[in-house]
Amino acid sequence: MSSPSIRIDDLANPVLTRLQRAAREGAEQIPVDLSVEGILDQAAQQTGLTDFGPDDFRERLGVWLQSIGEDHNLSAVGRVGAFRECLRYAVARLRIEDFVRQNPGIHDVEIERPIIVVGLPRSGTTHLLNLMAADTRLRSMPYWESLEPVPTPGEAPGSDGVDPRLARCRKGYEMQCKLLPLLKNMHDMAPEHVHEEIELMGPDFSAYMIEWVVRVPRWRDYYYARDQRPHYAYLKRALQVLQYQRGPNRWVLKSPGHLEQLGPLMDTFPDATVAFTHRDPVSVIASAITMLTYGDRLRCKHPDPADNARYWTDRVERLLRKCVEDRARVPEDQSLDVLFHEFMQDDIATVERIYALADLPMTADARGRLDRYLEANPRGKHGRILYDLQADFGVDPEALRERFAFYYERFPVRRES
Repeated sequence: MSSPSIRIDDLANPVLTRLQRAAREGAEQIPVDLSVEGILDQAAQQTGLTDFGPDDFRERLGVWLQSIGEDHNLSAVGRVGAFRECLRYAVARLRIEDFVRQNPGIHDVEIERPIIVVGLPRSGTTHLLNLMAADTRLRSMPYWESLEPVPTPGEAPGSDGVDPRLARCRKGYEMQCKLLPLLKNMHDMAPEHVHEEIELMGPDFSAYMIEWVVRVPRWRDYYYARDQRPHYAYLKRALQVLQYQRGPNRWVLKSPGHLEQLGPLMDTFPDATVAFTHRDPVSVIASAITMLTYGDRLRCKHPDPADNARYWTDRVERLLRKCVEDRARVPEDQSLDVLFHEFMQDDIATVERIYALADLPMTADARGRLDRYLEANPRGKHGRILYDLQADFGVDPEALRERFAFYYERFPVRRES
């Protein structure tokens, strides 16, 4: 039986549920200190640790916080969420530094020939990553582990054997599903799903992920202007920390942000196999900004679909122009291009192409695991969201395609209706 199609018809003027109204009202009563010292002092108090490692991150955290303060459409829910994100990253930084200090052997951990998926958000990267992660020969990072990469000292699994970090993530996921139930139709953030490693740059207060939760043009421009190699080095060390805790030692990774950082990515992981996913950017933008605007009913005082369309069209253009410009930085014998429509037609064949390039045999056991993943995770299992750029965002899809002519000329992506 096919999943239902869902049309969100209140993006600009959301009709809030009772729970959503309560969340907005409750957040108004929560004081937050969006200052560098306020964040770091609370992180130290929460962990009992004080060594954050090299202090250069303070400037970046300061730019984050200044940028957050300049988003005047951010609601109380958005401010509390931004504070908690910054605090979580500061706590993770403290625990990573402490873990490395106590386990110096981490420096000798080798990150060997990772397989890295690179492509726009909403272009099949998450599905491809999670599909390959079903192969237990590869190390991957579930969402719950990305939120707390180092266990809290002294915590042990509960009587049910569940890691306390996973238990906490499950509680947060349950609340998110109640507050914004349609998010799982667009991008299900289930605790066990495999997540982006760029999350591990958060404790170094770099990368572009903060742009997904706050409108931060100051941070975006600061980030553009700086070499990201030091932060990719931090990412590699965080992967070493995770691999030291458990194997295997060959990673499968993915992040859209790598599109504009192919130089730092390959300098950090020179033996990586890189699979580029390519999809019609018009469909990508329609999907991404619909998801973001849906979340804005809590995150913002007043959702602004047109502003989301402007910002993320510019952002996607930057990502794609850098990809076109720097694609040759990834050696031909270490990379391949995956067209979205071909991937959707035959998931396993795409994985087989990647494995062949990565010298990873497709064993019967691996094939069985991939098949079982696909059976348990059919596309659109939560229901399909219908997108309408013109009606919801005032954007002419054909005019948008003209803007991205440079990308269509470089890669033979199929235009979607």
